Amino acid sequence: MSTALLLSLAGLALLDSTSLGTLFIPVWLLLSPSRFNAGKVLVYLTTIAVFYFGVGLLVVLGAGTLFSAAGEALDGEAALWVQLVLGIGLFALSFRFDPKRRKGDGGVGRWKERAGARSSARWMVGLALLAGLVEVATMLPYLGAIGMLTTSGLDGAAVVALLAGYCAVMVVPALALLGARVMARARVEPLLERMNAWVSKKAGGATGWVLAIVGFLVARDAAARLWFPEAFGV
Repeated sequence: MSTALLLSLAGLALLDSTSLGTLFIPVWLLLSPSRFNAGKVLVYLTTIAVFYFGVGLLVVLGAGTLFSAAGEALDGEAALWVQLVLGIGLFALSFRFDPKRRKGDGGVGRWKERAGARSSARWMVGLALLAGLVEVATMLPYLGAIGMLTTSGLDGAAVVALLAGYCAVMVVPALALLGARVMARARVEPLLERMNAWVSKKAGGATGWVLAIVGFLVARDAAARLWFPEAFGV
């Protein structure tokens, strides 16, 4: 297990920590003075982390089966070339998502309404699952991380452990905000308000940045293992 792989996974996990389900909705929950409950926010964050972990296991198993069926065609160096092309393609695609050409708020308003609709623990679980399901088709950082793990040559136990660690890191920023909200509400609320304003203004054009960063990290990981394996410890 290389340091380069761990750093790439950590970077993707932190990028994933800024998604709709892992940051935007938690911020709205923390800003609700009448419905705020630390325990229920924890239920939400735990649910979405477990959901991501379950989806990751399913994707890894499916990718492993696909690679086995493909045989030597996707073994070793060939698989890394596929990963490199995919990363470059995602980076190039990001330029099509120019915020100046995109209108609307990306559905932010509807999600704010859902986040403030109810406050029961059951609703928190349902909200987390709904957010996770909506993000399945666009969880590009997570899919990039899974692609790296699939071509890393690590055994099953290591892959499962790294997936679990990824999902834990993914909710750390929201957990930190929750802790700050509980311990110092007056100080942290202005920060939450600024984050809310930024989300409302920028969410519609965030896809391009996500594509660019994921594409870069995925391509960089493949290039390192193709051309500089010793220098990167892979």
